Amino acid sequence: MAKLTNEEIIASLKEMTILELNDLVKDIEKEFGVTAAVVQAPVQEVEPKEPVGPTEVTVMLKEVGQTKIAVIKAVKEATGIDLMSAKKIVDACAPGSPSVIKEKVKIEEADTIKEAILAAGAVVEYK
Repeated sequence: MAKLTNEEIIASLKEMTILELNDLVKDIEKEFGVTAAVVQAPVQEVEPKEPVGPTEVTVMLKEVGQTKIAVIKAVKEATGIDLMSAKKIVDACAPGSPSVIKEKVKIEEADTIKEAILAAGAVVEYK
């Protein structure tokens, strides 16, 4: 008996019906003492990743800069506080001692506040 090549075996399998293939599998299982079970890799549950870094920050005024009045107005507008409270925040800022503009704000809101105050000439950082 001549040995069949892999290509010849695959070509003959392509010509078989589903019933013929099923019978062939059963005969192979009997002949070789194996089972043709489908092996699947265990399904791993993918846990959603938590956001990297903090979700809330404290916006700090680090340096007032040259335009103190513009910074006071920017703090007032960005935070929605009254003018006197904004002035107190700006006046409390000293070199090496930043003052808190707003605590526990979402990153998106903090970015908006930071942009407005940076535009006025101050330096802002997150904590």
